[in-house]
Amino acid sequence: MTREIERKLAGWRHTIEEGLEAAIPPDEGVVALRRAMRHSLLAGGKRVRPLFVLAACETAGGDASEALAAALAVEMIHTYSLIHDDLPAMDDDELRRGRPTCHVVHGEALAILAGDALHTLAFETLAEAPLPPARIRMLVSLLAHAAGMDGMAGGQALDLAFENTDADETTVARIHQLKTGALIACCFEMGAVAAGAGRSAAHALGEIGRRVGLAFQIQDDVLDVTSDAQTLGKTAGKDREANKATWPAVVGLDRARRQADDLFTDALARIAEFGESAQVLEALVVRLRDREN
Repeated sequence: MTREIERKLAGWRHTIEEGLEAAIPPDEGVVALRRAMRHSLLAGGKRVRPLFVLAACETAGGDASEALAAALAVEMIHTYSLIHDDLPAMDDDELRRGRPTCHVVHGEALAILAGDALHTLAFETLAEAPLPPARIRMLVSLLAHAAGMDGMAGGQALDLAFENTDADETTVARIHQLKTGALIACCFEMGAVAAGAGRSAAHALGEIGRRVGLAFQIQDDVLDVTSDAQTLGKTAGKDREANKATWPAVVGLDRARRQADDLFTDALARIAEFGESAQVLEALVVRLRDREN
């Protein structure tokens, strides 16, 4: 990664963090709820999804600033999903991003409300974006679909349904495509829409995002087996303990690694077709491919 790209990504991260901080002032309204929301939203993390939105916007010929509201909204949706996934009724986890989970610190009731509030704040953020109304409508539709019953929520429901079962590769792929892949694909499409790109560019970027999303979740399954909590920033081995339907459990570690690599390779080849405007997007996908946590 060149220094120019590193500087650009550092600037984008700073802008994202500022935007998230400003979205939830700590000392207004219901303070306890705001503290719970900020606990998870401002806990750091790689900000992979909002960076994908900004990079996809640039790839599609837009200015990254046009996609900032979409990037913030995606991170709010992602964080809400983590808060709810960590609850005792779901994955029952006590560690996220290297710190105690929201319900451990603030209690289950406030954690549920914090997730709910972040979910609605995401769509408020999109509705107030300084973009033409037609683009805002499309962004809202894309994010709602990716987060709902035919996306992230549906994938989580399938994930729960297939615990302690002998799921096959097709089933696990479906879970991954919905639970993780849908929101990442949405990031790519939302970036294109924010840029005012046509349907063909948005579709092409969405296809790249679907490959990256599936590869990311396969890789996540592998890391759950091979890494530790200190490296991951979350509890390692939880999927195996819960007997979840994961890629390594179905195809084995070696084949899982190969399939993730193949998906990343295909995605990078498709990104290269966009030329110089896709340099930052390419760098982000390479960094994701090479991650260890």
